[in-house]
Formats: sequence, C-alpha cells, structure tokens
Amino acid sequence: MTTILKLDNLSKAFGAVTVADAQCYEVQQGEALGVIGPNGAGKTSMFNLITGTLSPNSGTVEFAGQNVTGWSAARRSHAGIARSFQVPQPFVGMTVFENALIAATQSAGMRGRDAERFCLTVLDQTELLPKANVLAGSLTLLERKRLELTRALCAKPKLLLLDEIAGGLTEAECQSLVQTIRDIHASGVTIIWIEHVVHALLAVVDRLIVIDFGKKIAEGEPKAIMDSPAVKEIYLGIEADA
Repeated sequence: MTTILKLDNLSKAFGAVTVADAQCYEVQQGEALGVIGPNGAGKTSMFNLITGTLSPNSGTVEFAGQNVTGWSAARRSHAGIARSFQVPQPFVGMTVFENALIAATQSAGMRGRDAERFCLTVLDQTELLPKANVLAGSLTLLERKRLELTRALCAKPKLLLLDEIAGGLTEAECQSLVQTIRDIHASGVTIIWIEHVVHALLAVVDRLIVIDFGKKIAEGEPKAIMDSPAVKEIYLGIEADA
C-alpha cells in the first residue's frame, strides 16, 4: 500500500500545555482512520498541524511522499489536503452552490463550466443538490454539516479530514450522514475522522488511534482498541481494574 500521510515525532506545546507529544503514525491511501480521545486531548490541534494552520515545535509532516512541514496551509490545500470544521463555517450570505464553487475554484483550481459541473456532482453526492440555490445561512444543522463536507470535497482532496462532523445531530441525522461518508470512502477518498459519536465512527473506519494529552496512547483494529482497559480508563472514564 502507498503511504499518503506520515507524522514523525510531531510535537507542539504552548508553554506548559502540550497539544502534540512526539506523535508518530502513518495513513495509507484509501484508508479510513478514526481518532478518539477526551476533550482537550489535542485532536483538533493535530489536524491544524497536518493542514498547516499550526506549526510544530519539532518533527515532520510528510504528505504524498513530500516533506510539507514548512508549507503554508494554502499550499497544502492545493496539494490535496482538505478538512471540515467542528463548527460549520459557511459563507452565510452566499448560496450553497456558490459556497461549493469557491472551494472548487480556489482550492482545486477549477474554472468555468468544468468547475460548475463538478460542484453539482458533489452536491448530488452530499444530498444538497435540491438546496443548491438556497442561502447557506438558512440551512439546518445537518445541512450545514453536509455543506462542510461538500466544500471539502470540492477541493478535490487526496486526504479528507473530518472534525466531529456528527456532533449535535439526532440519531436519524447521524445515520444519514454516516451513510454519505461511507459512500465517499468507498469511492476511494482517504479519510481521517475525529469524532466523539463513537458508533458513527466505528461504522466507517478501518483503524483507530487514541490521543490523550497530545500523545498517541493506542492504535489498532477498532474493536480491540475500544475493548482495551487503558482506553476505557482514559477515554471512557472506567478504571482499568473495575
């Protein structure tokens, strides 16, 4: 298999607060990797280090065989790293289609009819095509989550980072969104997904890592990780000898 992302001893601290502690792991092309951990564990900071909005104190980020540690966020985006945000951040005064088009033109470098057709295809994939001409500010929470996903996909990512995209949804809404993400993964998109809604995560991912205080404490097959006494103690609050 081809390694698409490699973190090598990646570390970041703000004074006494460590958000990434010598993190090392690889992601293979076509894989879906889940990331769990308690609030404040450094999961979103890890995404910021991968996307380039945060610079490490030490260590490296390699993407598609290149050392991108010194690259800007914009350059990494153009290279094929895209993300959604935990709190949706659409351009509320623009339509759903216009939001998608900005991503296709600015991140993927597409133009004209090709960009428009591509955006319509992605909107169909994320079930937002009927809302294409609706202002983003009028969308429901689920629709805003779908728009976050749409904008990330319109950047034509080689690596898609999802940050708690299922948070705040009802069970039915969550199941609907999970099916969309499963379809996206099945199409060949590599995914790293941070999520507190663990059952949603387990329906998609091939592998799990657990982060606590910025440090990777476990990695492996999802069921084995969730059954680990150490993970139950740190993540679920259940003492290992309980």
